Amino acid sequence: MKKKLQSFAVLLFLSGSFAHAQAPKDPVVENIVKEATQNSQLETLAHELLDGIGPRLVGTPEMQQANNWAIAKYKSWGIDARNEKWGEWRGWQRGITHIDMVHPRLQTLDGIQLAWNPGTKGKGVTAELIILPEFQDSIAFQKWLPAVKGKLVMISMNQPTGRPEYNWKEFATEESFKKMQAAKTAATEAWNNRIKNTGKTTRTLPVALEKAGAAGVVTSNWSGGFGVNKIFGAYTKKIPTVDIELEDYGMLYRLVESGKKPQIRIQAEAKELKNAPAFNTIAEIKGTEKPNEYVILSAHFDSWNGGTGATDNGTGTIVMMEAMRILKKMYPNPKRTILVGHWGSEEQGLNGSRAFVADHPEIVKNVQAVFNQDNGTGRVANISGQGFLHAYDYLGRWLSAAPQEITSSIQTQFPGFPGGGGSDHASFVAAGAPAFMLSSLNWSYGSYTWHTNRDTYDKIVFDDVRSNAILVAILAYKASEEPELFNRKRINMPTDTQTGKQRTWPELRQPTRKGGLD
Repeated sequence: MKKKLQSFAVLLFLSGSFAHAQAPKDPVVENIVKEATQNSQLETLAHELLDGIGPRLVGTPEMQQANNWAIAKYKSWGIDARNEKWGEWRGWQRGITHIDMVHPRLQTLDGIQLAWNPGTKGKGVTAELIILPEFQDSIAFQKWLPAVKGKLVMISMNQPTGRPEYNWKEFATEESFKKMQAAKTAATEAWNNRIKNTGKTTRTLPVALEKAGAAGVVTSNWSGGFGVNKIFGAYTKKIPTVDIELEDYGMLYRLVESGKKPQIRIQAEAKELKNAPAFNTIAEIKGTEKPNEYVILSAHFDSWNGGTGATDNGTGTIVMMEAMRILKKMYPNPKRTILVGHWGSEEQGLNGSRAFVADHPEIVKNVQAVFNQDNGTGRVANISGQGFLHAYDYLGRWLSAAPQEITSSIQTQFPGFPGGGGSDHASFVAAGAPAFMLSSLNWSYGSYTWHTNRDTYDKIVFDDVRSNAILVAILAYKASEEPELFNRKRINMPTDTQTGKQRTWPELRQPTRKGGLD
């Protein structure tokens, strides 16, 4: 027993830069690199998808337009493709949003209606702004509620600074920096208590305001960087909910506090549509020797719609498309079937990939490997074995075939731990299929592009994305050529140090097949 535990520990904590001896020249690998470098389609794909179609919120016409665009693109490359329906979602389409201050002066404001929020009628909604006050408890909140009738209620805190922390670190004195941090911490804690004392949450508070007759809800979900807010969905069903960028929100907040009674007009042209079918777009290059065994390229296709979903997950999408294009040209007769899945509704709970796993057990049981890319525009920097005991044996060989300038900076952890969520590889891992997240360099992803209004084409670093397309194509090629099917033996899950109980492998979860309706 002791010997086994020692062996486990060595495997578990083996990590570091992936290093290998110079691999012998492989004409397929050389052709993959040459095609990706000299005939890249990445910029064209990104332009058509992001600038032409735009954001891909589940349930919107743009999402279905993207599904159909991908099918046409694959077929133009001679690759069989199809849309597989896995469910349906609340139908909705964003229209033009205008938010203007009309009192005490005129100014057009920077803001946007939140997703799945109904449009305003006629000339829109014009009303006075009020700030959610402090309450001693939920009883005091209930007594105050009638005061919201006909008012637009501001339910986000006023940020003490609109400068990111890195900007303060660069220019502020140490004393000033610490003072700002203390003010921000205190303000955040106070605002969280303000919400808590209503007896509601950030999800249920807008609903309560709507029921009490508020004219609308105004938020500002600052992402911590210059000009960036995170844009999600609305919880109100009849009144407008808008997110206003930090700079304008702060101005309005101060005007309310100083007694100026500012008024704004919200005109939102969103359309409620019939429930929309939700699809995964699937394309495949059929295997010649083992057609019923699969190498899967994975990326979610949907996005939030504050920006155009460039780095979440337009980059992952075009990496997989480009890899498939290159493989079809340079490796047209793979031993195993190479399948790509562009999953729908990842943002609402991995629904598309979970549905695929549930609907295709015959594929999942014969998966050689799944390669998933999701988190931004950076080149791949981290790969975990996801808790598969022999992951190094396979990934080590496959990675060694790639150019050293791509793999030398990749940190690996074998066998690692199974991912329970976060992105679509987790749907396969839960089913016991070897699926790997190709995690990328940060490029300020969390603050500046992840779910924000600034996740747009210009944030893509195409050199890094091209590197990823080369890596994915080579991994798919080598996984297809591997003589045996991947050994799925799992690690013995360790004991949780806090609870003293043994951790368990992530459980399979069912997708939401009919969403956005409650």
